[in-house]
Amino acid sequence: MTPSRSGFPRMGMLAAGLAFAGTVFGADINNGGRLYSLHCVSCHGPNGVPTMVGAPDFKRSQVLLRPDAQLTQSLKRGRGAMPAYLGIMNERELLDVVAYLRTLN
Repeated sequence: MTPSRSGFPRMGMLAAGLAFAGTVFGADINNGGRLYSLHCVSCHGPNGVPTMVGAPDFKRSQVLLRPDAQLTQSLKRGRGAMPAYLGIMNERELLDVVAYLRTLN
């Protein structure tokens, strides 16, 4: 790693930026997969390809380009035929599902 002008390694600055811009570190993808199988697979399919008309295709969806906070809010509120998961899943579980969704892409 080469230091930047400020003396900090560039890779460290990049990693710090990713912590704010991307998926929350420490999310449990395995738990997210379990929750996805339990709550989401009937409409969104086992591989993220929807089985229900109107459900987003997580394999080719720009939906997953949104920040984690927006995705968890969508899960909390629900939309159309998708139920609201506020009170069904806690914040950590919602983040686990979002982390799992990102593996489907």
